Amino acid sequence: MAGNSQRRNRRTSNKKGMQVGSGGQRRRGLEGKGPTPPASARKGHVKNRIASAKAKQAAHRRPAPRRGGAKGTSELVVGRNPVFEALRDGVPATTLYVQQFIDNDERVREALQLATDRGINLMEAPRPELDRMTNGLNHQGLVLQVPPYEYAHPEDLAAAAFDDGEDPLIVALDGVTDPRNLGAVVRSVAAFGGHGVVVPERRAAGMTAGAWKTSAGTAARTPVARATNLTRALEAYQKAGMTVVGLAADGEMELQDLEALDGPVVIVVGSEGKGLSRLVGETCDVRVRIPMPGGAESLNAGVAAGVVLWEAARRRA
Repeated sequence: MAGNSQRRNRRTSNKKGMQVGSGGQRRRGLEGKGPTPPASARKGHVKNRIASAKAKQAAHRRPAPRRGGAKGTSELVVGRNPVFEALRDGVPATTLYVQQFIDNDERVREALQLATDRGINLMEAPRPELDRMTNGLNHQGLVLQVPPYEYAHPEDLAAAAFDDGEDPLIVALDGVTDPRNLGAVVRSVAAFGGHGVVVPERRAAGMTAGAWKTSAGTAARTPVARATNLTRALEAYQKAGMTVVGLAADGEMELQDLEALDGPVVIVVGSEGKGLSRLVGETCDVRVRIPMPGGAESLNAGVAAGVVLWEAARRRA
């Protein structure tokens, strides 16, 4: 009996238990896996290695230019003729304020038409409101709001030139306070293939409506950078391999003898009366003078920059 019981237990233990299903895994394993991925996405393929190498190169490229300069402040252009001229010359604007019940003369009609054509907002306002906005200036019923200028970072100017395979040609202004001089320099930089203008953040002209007008529209395509400290900005340019050339009436070299204009260079122009400041002058690699057979003591910043930029463009042609 004991033997029969053991045989029954063995037979019972040999029976198969409940079968657990595959959960559809076998069926899914037989299904197609979709289209074959491109060679560039298949690990180990030569095209995949090329694509990976390109991605690594892109990751180590120079980062996109940053807008690190101090932002300007908004500005108001007041008066019928100034507003009309600003609109005609392409000065950026966001809103044209028009006095209620204004006398509709030719200048007003032209200003309204220009603002409409450019998509600038038109706002009607009572005279007391315009008086308040302009601190009592004689606005003649027209006030144009100019938005803050977005300055570049000084490093952006050189980086953009190097990225294009060109030697940077930059003008830095030291102590130039007249916006018209700044506009004239911007115009010359654009005319002679320069890469931008650098101005100090303090005690210097900025990109106001007057500078825009003098630039004759070239400010739209010529970047202006604002440096917190001009001396440190020039030192950074030197570390990047650029020659910093200061213009001075008592410079040790004449312009025609300056070979540095053929390569990456920063031209520093001082104010007409004081010239270069002491620290900026000491930072320059070389100081040059512009020969003036006519006997003039100095040139304003716009003219001086134009002369040197023309000489640089001539040598680079």
